[in-house]
Amino acid sequence: MTQSERFKGILDYFKHHQPDAATELNYNSPYELLVAVILSAQCTDKRVNLTVPAFFDKYPDAVSLSNAAVEDIFPLIKSISYPNNKSKHLSGMAKMLMNEFDGEVPADVGLLQRLPGVGRKTANVIASCIFNQPKMAVDTHVFRVAARLGLTRGAKNPLQAELQLIKHIPEEQISLAHHWLILHGRYVCLARNPKCSACAIRSYCKYFEKMEKKKFFRTQEPGTRNQDVGRRT
Repeated sequence: MTQSERFKGILDYFKHHQPDAATELNYNSPYELLVAVILSAQCTDKRVNLTVPAFFDKYPDAVSLSNAAVEDIFPLIKSISYPNNKSKHLSGMAKMLMNEFDGEVPADVGLLQRLPGVGRKTANVIASCIFNQPKMAVDTHVFRVAARLGLTRGAKNPLQAELQLIKHIPEEQISLAHHWLILHGRYVCLARNPKCSACAIRSYCKYFEKMEKKKFFRTQEPGTRNQDVGRRT
């Protein structure tokens, strides 16, 4: 199977079965998504969604958040991973939004990455989900799933994976493909125990192919063949 055939088979499946895939983070504005994505680093979307309602009740926009002290933010997000750092990031992010961007979330990935707590992945999420730009955000799910499927080869970091993926994915599908890979990693291609038997795209998967070969060769071991012959006789 060629790399192009692998990409086409996987993308065609998702296109027909998950045409409306989207982030599972709850938000109603660019500001809210920016906060949610910052909070989601090394934390589940479920936990973030449980946390943000109270946060947005108190800080509904960048103006209110920019006037908040770090110690006032912390109690609202203490159930999130790394609340100390994220409290500082949220405070700094809101202040920069007000001071440099008139309270508006910028669309440019480079400008987004200037905001405290915003790396390339977060910037790509905002650019993709809010501004409909063809950006591929590579989180741990995307990085793992793309490698297992064989969509990326030898990528040592998220940027290398991102560049390999956007090289082969049609521009109009890049944003959707980000969600497809995340959701597949979250519910099917699990980190420790991937659900290969329930995976509809396993015929395109390098990892599944490798596991099947291992099973085959185990059945061909000399001891196994002798036992089989002994049972037949």
